[in-house]
Amino acid sequence: MAPHPHPQPLPDQDGPGTAPRPEIGPDSGSASLPGPGVAPTDDDSLVIAGRRFGSRLIMGTGGATDLAALQAALTASGTELTTVAMRRFSAAGRNSVFTMLQELGIHVLPNTAGCYSARDAVVTAELAREALETDWVKLEVIADEDTLLPDPVDLVEATADLVRRGFTVLPYTSDDPVLARHLEDAGAAAVMPLGSPIGTGLGILNPHNIALITARAGVPVVLDAGIGTASEAALAMELGCEAVLVASAVTRARDPQRMARAMDLAVRAGREAARSGRIPRRSLAQASSTFEGLIEIGEAASGREEESL
Repeated sequence: MAPHPHPQPLPDQDGPGTAPRPEIGPDSGSASLPGPGVAPTDDDSLVIAGRRFGSRLIMGTGGATDLAALQAALTASGTELTTVAMRRFSAAGRNSVFTMLQELGIHVLPNTAGCYSARDAVVTAELAREALETDWVKLEVIADEDTLLPDPVDLVEATADLVRRGFTVLPYTSDDPVLARHLEDAGAAAVMPLGSPIGTGLGILNPHNIALITARAGVPVVLDAGIGTASEAALAMELGCEAVLVASAVTRARDPQRMARAMDLAVRAGREAARSGRIPRRSLAQASSTFEGLIEIGEAASGREEESL
């Protein structure tokens, strides 16, 4: 089978590493931001394994039933990286998802969806490398069909194996900070914890764990799975995630194109909020204006009475 044409890699690449991550917590400092309507002048690109992306929104194609609607949504999202299951790969066919992504100039991130063992995932990744001429792979090793939760043992095993084979591995994982650390130690270029199970739209069920993962990670953290609406994407960024991946939230929305645009705006807003530094949480109210210099009502009333005598 001849290799399928693949969008050219981005020419602007740095060395290994990640873009600076904002501090998480109430005591974090605030960044200097431009005024309203003025675009930021600093480079805040997403960097994964030395490759730069202008958009921090990664799109998935799962759940899409209409190619034209998917194309409109992808365009509206501004994404530069989109995941596609290798089981949907077709070298032939002018109307394939892969052909459309090539025409849009969007980079393909093949995933190993549907794999239930490390061995199956490695074989699928090798097929993707041969067919699409890319070493990048979103690694999915699922424990069971009902929950679609990751199998932690096989996931770490497959990550280490693929890294040894020269892959850039982005594993889909649970919201367990310990597992995220094991994946990073195994060589993952990024970790992709779920907010909630795939396709549930339940949002981020354990924000504390996501914040722990982002605070401890030495690689980019991409929130993956469970996002249902734009506010949840913004929250993921506020928790310190470097990017957000959405699929069903867009492809199954009543208006996919409009939801894709909303996700783009939400990710941008959440990123700016994270960089700005939120105010500390307090148990009691704190007036935004000082109480000094207030008019004493009793004294003022007494003065008026004296004037009337």
